[in-house]
Amino acid sequence: MIRFGLHNFLNAQPLLVPLSSRQKELGLEIETDVPRALAEKLKAGTLDLAMIPTIEYLKEAARYRLIPDISIASRGKVGTVLLVSQVPVENIKTLALDDRSRTSVALLKILFAHRFCADVKFTPFPPDPTAMLKANDAALIIGDQAFSLPDLSADTIVYDLSQEWFQETGKTFVHAVMAVRQGVVLPEGFCGKIQSAKREGRQEIANIVARYSVSSGLDLRTSEDYLSNKIIYDLEEQELEGMTLFRDKCYDRGMIGQKHAIRFVEN
Repeated sequence: MIRFGLHNFLNAQPLLVPLSSRQKELGLEIETDVPRALAEKLKAGTLDLAMIPTIEYLKEAARYRLIPDISIASRGKVGTVLLVSQVPVENIKTLALDDRSRTSVALLKILFAHRFCADVKFTPFPPDPTAMLKANDAALIIGDQAFSLPDLSADTIVYDLSQEWFQETGKTFVHAVMAVRQGVVLPEGFCGKIQSAKREGRQEIANIVARYSVSSGLDLRTSEDYLSNKIIYDLEEQELEGMTLFRDKCYDRGMIGQKHAIRFVEN
């Protein structure tokens, strides 16, 4: 069995649902967890394959290969990676971080480091927007929680980090990639079957959203628009250009030790 990890946010459902239905055919043992934890398990060797935050892949790129043409990306406004600030950015003293995905934290620091005051305090916080904003000047809010922000004052500013990245660079932003540990041998045709599951999931978005909303309470129309029009599941030229630029910016800021080439499973 191939030990496979995938997060359980809304944006992963078009991958998780079809892969779960095919797990016997693919020889998968599927484990769900938050993106940061999946990266830690892949690194530790308790998973063979996982959808992990892009920054976690870049840190360990020499040890991993990517499944071709699979990612979770966005080009412009995405709605689920938000900096919510109750004061002007340059006046933020305390900032709560939902660090379930460290890619979002890295993106925040790349985009706003030159605007934050020198003594801003970053604090990891449970993913509760109300509590985060009650205890801090600002909060990095990601994932499904970004759909249910508390009532905000007229002075509150909401920055969509995917949109900020696109405005600054003109590039797609790749939030997560599907990485395989070095030494793991995948069956012949495995990558093609994963890509086929992706296509199936995209065709079934309406049904996937209908089921997911029952447990999550998320609005059907908002969720369907998000998966259909805001999330990209490919890893083609535009996504690779954005990912390469993000790699370079992470390296320039000392977030990763080397600029490794992006390499794929040859399957």
